[in-house]
Amino acid sequence: MMRRFVAFLRGINVGGHTVKKAKLKEAVLSLGFENVITYKQSGNVIFEAEGENLDEIKERIESKLQVILGYHVSVFIRTISQLKEIIEIEPFKGQSPEGASFLVTLVAIDSAKFPIELPITIPKSTAQVISAKGTEVFSVTHGGGEGALPNPFIESKLKVKATTRNMNIIHEIVEKFAV
Repeated sequence: MMRRFVAFLRGINVGGHTVKKAKLKEAVLSLGFENVITYKQSGNVIFEAEGENLDEIKERIESKLQVILGYHVSVFIRTISQLKEIIEIEPFKGQSPEGASFLVTLVAIDSAKFPIELPITIPKSTAQVISAKGTEVFSVTHGGGEGALPNPFIESKLKVKATTRNMNIIHEIVEKFAV
């Protein structure tokens, strides 16, 4: 049975690297995945695969990207159902939307291992890491370049790679690609 997955790629078009959507799509298609679509920025890839293991999918995509790009790209795989669950838990309920951006950081380990008490304000900013559940960490930023702060802060505290998306992107992907 075919299942729909989303690969969130970390830093695919930063640090002097540029990857065209067509090249990324071709790489994922070459792995035997179907109905491959890059969404918005090239760091979001929606595709279908036969009931495969999330870790196996991640490893296959990371290996393929290493070969074709010549550098490592961290990949975070989620099912559409997992993204729906993020929306359903309403992680930003009670937060003022005025001037705020609501961010979801995807990590590879369970956030129960987060080594500091939440919520916490990221040093030298008004950005806050407000909560964590499973393999997602939730932050609120307030403009002025703060949107880039949660990812390195969370990576430094958890000692793992992470990638961050605006909650709006999570909503859009679920609305557009849920079966």
